[in-house]
Amino acid sequence: MAEDHQRKSPAAPLLEGDFPDEAFAEVREILFERIGFDLGMYKDGCIRRRIARRARNCGARGVTDYLARLRGDKDEVPALMAALTIHVSQFFRNFPTFEYLRDRVLPELIQRLRGTRSNELNIWCAGCAGGEEPYTLALLLHEMAPLGLSLSLLATDISPDILQRASEGLYDSQRLVELPDRLRERYFTVEGNRYRLNENIRQMVRFQRHNIMTDTEYPRSDLILCRNVLIYFSREEQDRIIGHFARVLRVGGFLVLGRAENLMGRPRLLFESESARERIYRRV
Repeated sequence: MAEDHQRKSPAAPLLEGDFPDEAFAEVREILFERIGFDLGMYKDGCIRRRIARRARNCGARGVTDYLARLRGDKDEVPALMAALTIHVSQFFRNFPTFEYLRDRVLPELIQRLRGTRSNELNIWCAGCAGGEEPYTLALLLHEMAPLGLSLSLLATDISPDILQRASEGLYDSQRLVELPDRLRERYFTVEGNRYRLNENIRQMVRFQRHNIMTDTEYPRSDLILCRNVLIYFSREEQDRIIGHFARVLRVGGFLVLGRAENLMGRPRLLFESESARERIYRRV
């Protein structure tokens, strides 16, 4: 009787910005059991909207229908993860930020390393999405051609599918709108209606899966870029993550956040502002 009633009951509608409490709790449980990903660390409203959008985009008739798909379709969990975590990016997004890195931050780090035993510059792009950000840094460093310096440029995200696409270095024209023409002509080749990044630049970046919420190991770094990622987390989680960044950043190293992100509370004591406008902070 219960099963018969369940079949005849209409699925709850998926409203914009609204995913019911019980259904959200079940989605959270499924993701945690399958891949160890805890939605509870994210800002609640933002994540509910993204789940609802993914459910509509995949053709689910309602909440009940989408939960059944999430439980039964092995491809839906990674698809949902991609929808939850991907953010739109571009080469040289917020161009003045990369100008500041090129003109001030990178030369200082390079000069500092030349005066020490270490000759490796360690850069980490956390939440790299499609790879535009780490590849932009690779382009800058390739143009600067710092002699006698070894480079470790690590780019991480939590979605293996996103990382795979990023490693291929193939982009539509919208991702290149801020890219200077001379760099596009020098480092990209046209493939159909898209652009392929030069293999030498792609090989400068190492892509790796990493979850800044749950992974306890953070890579030792001279420069960390985590732009437009923390805005999705609660203040408590932001503070914890920034504390981890401070722990692995060398003294005098730099942290770059997104334009909508700020250091507040206790983590602010670990940094001094290098460029308030560009959200660049120096580890003290």
